[in-house]
Amino acid sequence: MSARRPDLSVYLVADAATIGARSLVDVVAAAVDGGASTVQIRGKDLPAADLLALVEAAADQVRGRATLLVNDRVDVYLAARAAGAAVDGVHVGQSDLPVDRVRRLVGDGAIIGLSASLPAELEALRRLPAGTVDYLGVGAVRATPTKKDHPTPIGWEGFGSFARLAHEFPCVAIGGVGPGDAAAARRAGAAGIAVVRAICSAELPAAAAAALRSEWADAEAAA
Repeated sequence: MSARRPDLSVYLVADAATIGARSLVDVVAAAVDGGASTVQIRGKDLPAADLLALVEAAADQVRGRATLLVNDRVDVYLAARAAGAAVDGVHVGQSDLPVDRVRRLVGDGAIIGLSASLPAELEALRRLPAGTVDYLGVGAVRATPTKKDHPTPIGWEGFGSFARLAHEFPCVAIGGVGPGDAAAARRAGAAGIAVVRAICSAELPAAAAAALRSEWADAEAAA
């Protein structure tokens, strides 16, 4: 995939709050070994300096083998990039910096993902210049304990309706998604499945990622 067209099929949200006592960097490395195609580092409660250190350490492990994104913190992404870390972009939500401002800050070469699940959010995005956003994170498909402020769950039917409406954007299914969901996600038009606990809480993160990769490949073959 090109820098602005990442492989979103097996998308790990590496959440520092979910990882527990384990090393987030070790889990990221194992997930990429197993086949995770995109990794987003999320550390909502971490001080900026600690999150920056995590992102840079993860970048050393991921380099060239998967797309690496930073959740919310455009400042951390820019600092990591300025230091030469192999980071590819950011994922922001509706309450973060306006996405058009984010594009101006990170430049044309960076990937930007945006959380969206409402038609009004899509209409607002369409008023921005083409290329402002590269993909959408759409959900929550189901309620999830890893993101307490998640939107009202929309299920696969709601996901599919939104993905068809947002046809010009790759849509990644997120929120309570895990093993056994690839076929439903693919039928609903997803470009990938974003998981947290399915890998972060797995006994063997590499094996969990490999199983999701295989499941997605089967779903694509059946589509």
